[in-house]
Amino acid sequence: MFHPMTLAAVVSVATLIATSLMPVRAQQSPAAAVEQWGFDPSALVADGHELLLRAPDPAIDQLFQVARTTLSDPREAEVLCPLFDPAAERSLATFNQVANRLGPEHSGRFAGAVANLFVVAMQSPRQPFDEASARQGLKSAGVRAAMLNDGFVAGLNGSDHQARCRSIRWLLDDLHAQPLAKRAAVARLLLAEGLGHLTIAFGTTPRSGG
Repeated sequence: MFHPMTLAAVVSVATLIATSLMPVRAQQSPAAAVEQWGFDPSALVADGHELLLRAPDPAIDQLFQVARTTLSDPREAEVLCPLFDPAAERSLATFNQVANRLGPEHSGRFAGAVANLFVVAMQSPRQPFDEASARQGLKSAGVRAAMLNDGFVAGLNGSDHQARCRSIRWLLDDLHAQPLAKRAAVARLLLAEGLGHLTIAFGTTPRSGG
């Protein structure tokens, strides 16, 4: 299990390994790295979106499962819920900050899931991703969560942060029951964009803050 502070170290080691596999000439410039790998490996550190596009479903699902478990603790939810806001930054630096703020019960698992996501993304091409299907899956999960949980929509769209976190947890609970491929597709969308499109689906304006 990773200690949160090891996340940055794991990322650094993975980047060094990837760089060491390049021919010497390919290490001379970012353009050469792009030619060798098909993308700039350093972009994965700065751009969480590219990371999510390349990570295979099992790695996405591992992070999803850790997030769902973490949200069951109200104190930890205060740290994690802002990641689902549409305007949230989702770089590796942000993930590392979240891992360092979580309590000892969840920080290692979260850091380990993010580190694994990075390592497998470094080794993988962009994954097949049906964005329209993922958006529909997110909307369907929201409808089911609203039917089963009184206060889901009000909590999701209101200003009460604790109620919003509770609604996010209900949403992830519904997704947990879906098949891996569908769950990972929606999780990929949520981790990339937050809940903006879900709030639009319920007829409200996307939130820009926690």
